[in-house]
Amino acid sequence: MELELDTLVTLTTGITLLTCVLAVVGLHSYTAGKAQRAALVERLTAAGQVPAAGRRRRFPGLDRRLRRTRPGRNLERRLAATGLDVTPGEFFAYMLATVAGLWLVGQAALAPFFGPLAGLLGIGVAVQFLNWQRQKRIEKFINQLPELARILANATQAGLALRTAIGMAAEELEAPAGEELGKVADQLAIGASMEDALGELAGRLPSRELVVLVTTLVLSNRAGGQVVGALRNLTQTLEERKETRREVRTQLSQVTMTSYAVPVLGIGSLLLMNGVKDGALERMTGSPAGQAAVITAFALYAVGFVLIRRLSRIDV
Repeated sequence: MELELDTLVTLTTGITLLTCVLAVVGLHSYTAGKAQRAALVERLTAAGQVPAAGRRRRFPGLDRRLRRTRPGRNLERRLAATGLDVTPGEFFAYMLATVAGLWLVGQAALAPFFGPLAGLLGIGVAVQFLNWQRQKRIEKFINQLPELARILANATQAGLALRTAIGMAAEELEAPAGEELGKVADQLAIGASMEDALGELAGRLPSRELVVLVTTLVLSNRAGGQVVGALRNLTQTLEERKETRREVRTQLSQVTMTSYAVPVLGIGSLLLMNGVKDGALERMTGSPAGQAAVITAFALYAVGFVLIRRLSRIDV
């Protein structure tokens, strides 16, 4: 009876902590959406351009300490590539809270042995979330490349310099292309070379399409070639690649869902086993042999997930 009470208390504490984390994330999303709406209303009503005050950052002390370390600087670069309005300190604090919540939930719902595994799962989910956000931003930028090439071609055909055309495209295009081109325009304004500014852009959002566009712009700017004709041909090529990528992604959607279903089935089988016979997982993981079997099973599920994703990856 006393053991069941302790388990119930631990489970309740974990669920409460996880709920608080979700509430903080929801509040952050609401604040970011409200700021974006205010910016959109200001743009549509053509009001005077007034610099908006940035939101108040949380965990400033932790953020300063992280930025002094190499992992913190790497995390800052990864967050910049995702376009998320989150500092390294905030992301690290949210990740720790999620890990703690999952640790308590896994320990209470399954067995004490699964607490650390659930915490490691939380770290993996956080890393995958950053990768997913970065890839989503890259995909959205790639979809905007045909329109970007068309704007640059029209501007240069009208007699504008390439630097001016980039600034014009930054104002006309939505995020992420508008934001990234705005950074390029700012670098050009303070004296950076065209090759360096566009090279940093290709480094932030790596893709074959962007590399081709950057190479075309750099070579045309350096050699003084026919940039209009090159951009016109590139626009048509990018449109065709965009359609091809969409078809490939549609064909591989079932394989992608299968890769996510494999680990979900593994975790579901553990919950089903513990539900059929209460305490089965705790007894199974009470010996070194059982713990080794569980770790091996999770490792095999992870290998299966990675292999399915690698074998279904088609570079277009």
